[in-house]
Amino acid sequence: MGSIHDTNPLEIKDERAIGIRIIENSKKKSLSYNTYQAIALAVTFLSYATYHVTRKTTSIVKSALDPQSPSSSLVDLKSYPWQINYLTSISHGNNTFLGVTNNAGWAPFNRSNGKELLGYLDVAFLAVYAAGMFFSGHIGDRMNLRVFLTIGMLGTGVFTALFGFGYWFDIHNFYYYLAVQMFAGFVQSTGWPSVVAVVGNWFGKGGRGLIMGIWNAHTSVGNIVGSLMASSLLKYGWGWSMFVPGVVVGFAGLVVFFFLPVSPVSCGMHINEDDSDSPKKEGISEPFVSYTDLVDELDEEEQGAVGFIEAWKIPGVANYALCLFFAKLVAYTFLYWLPFYISYTEIGGEYLSSETAGNLSTFFDIGGVIGGILAGFFSDKLNARAITAASFTYFTIPALYLYRNYGFINLYLNIALMFVAGMFVNGPYALITTAVSADLGTHESLKGNSRALATVTAIIDGTGSIGAAVGPLLTGYISGISWDAVFTMLMTAALIAGLLLTKLVVDEIRTKIDKTRVPKVSMDHIV
Repeated sequence: MGSIHDTNPLEIKDERAIGIRIIENSKKKSLSYNTYQAIALAVTFLSYATYHVTRKTTSIVKSALDPQSPSSSLVDLKSYPWQINYLTSISHGNNTFLGVTNNAGWAPFNRSNGKELLGYLDVAFLAVYAAGMFFSGHIGDRMNLRVFLTIGMLGTGVFTALFGFGYWFDIHNFYYYLAVQMFAGFVQSTGWPSVVAVVGNWFGKGGRGLIMGIWNAHTSVGNIVGSLMASSLLKYGWGWSMFVPGVVVGFAGLVVFFFLPVSPVSCGMHINEDDSDSPKKEGISEPFVSYTDLVDELDEEEQGAVGFIEAWKIPGVANYALCLFFAKLVAYTFLYWLPFYISYTEIGGEYLSSETAGNLSTFFDIGGVIGGILAGFFSDKLNARAITAASFTYFTIPALYLYRNYGFINLYLNIALMFVAGMFVNGPYALITTAVSADLGTHESLKGNSRALATVTAIIDGTGSIGAAVGPLLTGYISGISWDAVFTMLMTAALIAGLLLTKLVVDEIRTKIDKTRVPKVSMDHIV
């Protein structure tokens, strides 16, 4: 029998990326469905990892802009001999110390209100990012996600580099850096709705939690790479710590443009009628999806994407969005302030250098990778997204308490407790922004219309990003009073995040109880 093009007037739109076309032409055959899935995962992983590379750099650069940290003024020569190339020798009694050459910091951030100004940069970025997220999700459901994501990544590269240009062009105007961060936040808002929508297009609900939990490691991988990259470049001047990550994300944007497969339908996949009962997952010249499913997907193009208000009404969206507000408040406070906090904390009787503090903070992100995978695994195994997310948020409270009160004892205990904190902080954050968003974007209430993925993801992550803006801003003020007060704020936020899922947790528990009940057999039916 002929292909669907021979039996149905509806045409499948082929929007394969240029790189995919070149590969398939060179092989003289189309790629398999599984290969497309692997490419989609790899390219979106690279995409969002590089987004986070650029976000993490600002937390590392803080210590160079505002040198009030104890580690910025004096560093023990015996403990840090490898830093001689950019530190100057200072004699103090019978001991020899090294003073950081950029000890004066960078105006206007080296003043008494330096931490507040750095907090303003964080909130400017995140506030515009949150606002832009709502628009990006709406646009993303209505245009080619590959092009949309590419534009966002190239723009991110430009504005990250422009921040670094302030070093070489000797710019000391606070409003320059504020404007650059605001534009950076706007272009970065294109990222998350796009990558989640693409992954959601290629993977069904079965096993989605574990797959996305592993895939969501891109956030922590990006943070780790960003920390190591920015820390290693600080000695050459803080401008390099911004410029190089900007180039990296721009290059990754080109990879997205040339290789990202957005969805099966956009790759021109179709079926033969003979195989409609047991379709194979193959490429363009092979069957992979049923005729009915394909017509449904094509009909969705006529239905149009789900509206913003309609998406808010999907059951569970508001609960998870508000929960993420507080969960992301905690996560992003660590993202932007953890290296700074470490450099201010005496660990094992010593203060760490800015570079060492930045490198040490990566253990929080390593814990985050494990936390995201575990959250996804348990949510799939238990078929309980809300129960898993709420449990992780509640465990975050003792984890933060232990890190604050015992992390200073020695370096190894600090690393261990930081790892555990990262696991519980990032676990629910990763689960909600990936598997939960994808589930709700294809909720049964949408009656088959799956064109809500980017919009739902934007609503949930956009609301969370407002919390992400509030956390670092408050930390800039509260840390001047007491770091104990900062951790109290974070533990309170984690508690509220868990409580906001109470209704969904109760519903899941009731559903499980109902399934375990054995129906009573009426004696009237027994003959």
